[in-house]
Order: sequence, then structure tokens, then C-alpha cells
Amino acid sequence: MNYAFKALADPTRREILRLLGSGEKSAGDLSQRFDMSKPSMSHHFSVLKDAGLILSRRDGTNIYYSLNTTVLQDVVTWVVDLFEDGRKRRKRS
Repeated sequence: MNYAFKALADPTRREILRLLGSGEKSAGDLSQRFDMSKPSMSHHFSVLKDAGLILSRRDGTNIYYSLNTTVLQDVVTWVVDLFEDGRKRRKRS
């Protein structure tokens, strides 16, 4: 889970995830949305993949990325549980 939070800490990576929310996209399509070098974009893709937040598939020379909804659901569930526990503690005080 720590890798996921590290990945989510960067605004570029959050924007990549937002863009993938509408469906699978090629690395080229995603890269066109950002003003940065290909190695920098590759680094962001790598961090997101290492965190398990995105999946990739190769089709010829193209790489396509999609959200790994299972891991994203785990992260969201953890955050929701954290806030619910905090609310319960405040109500008891």
C-alpha cells in the first residue's frame, strides 16, 4: 500500500490515473497530454505499474495502459475506513 500512496503523491501520476478512468489509452496518447520527455513519462508509468495501480499490455510496438481497479478499490476502501474510524472516535469523545 505504501507504493500506492507514493505513486498517488505526484500530481502527474494522479492525472494519468484520471485520464485512464475513461478507459485504456496508449502510452503515446497519454504522453501527448503532458509537456515532458518520454523518459520522464516512462518513469511515471513505471511507478504506477510498480504500485499496482495500472496494468499494461503490448500490441506490436504500442503499449496500452489501463487502471487496475482491484488495487484502486483496496486503496479507496482503506481511506474510507480510515475516515470512518476517525468519525467513530470523535463521536465517542
